[in-house]
Amino acid sequence: MERKKRQAKELDPETIARIKQLGERITQLRKRDYSSHETFAYDFDFSRSQYYRYEKGEDIQFSTLVRLLKAFDITLIDFFSEGFDGK
Repeated sequence: MERKKRQAKELDPETIARIKQLGERITQLRKRDYSSHETFAYDFDFSRSQYYRYEKGEDIQFSTLVRLLKAFDITLIDFFSEGFDGK
């Protein structure tokens, strides 16, 4: 039996905007200690190209976000306390 490839769902504009906010917040936190996304990614064992895409607003898995927050030494509450308007 042939397995059908799952098609990605189109994201609505609000979801896209929120994911971009995640990327901006990730960038903000990284810049506290690292000028280079490549060095940060290397130091915390992330793919450099994938990490770059997260900063640019590509969708991110929750487990990856948790790993990033651990690298930043920040809680979920603290992460979402800046840069998000709560809507």
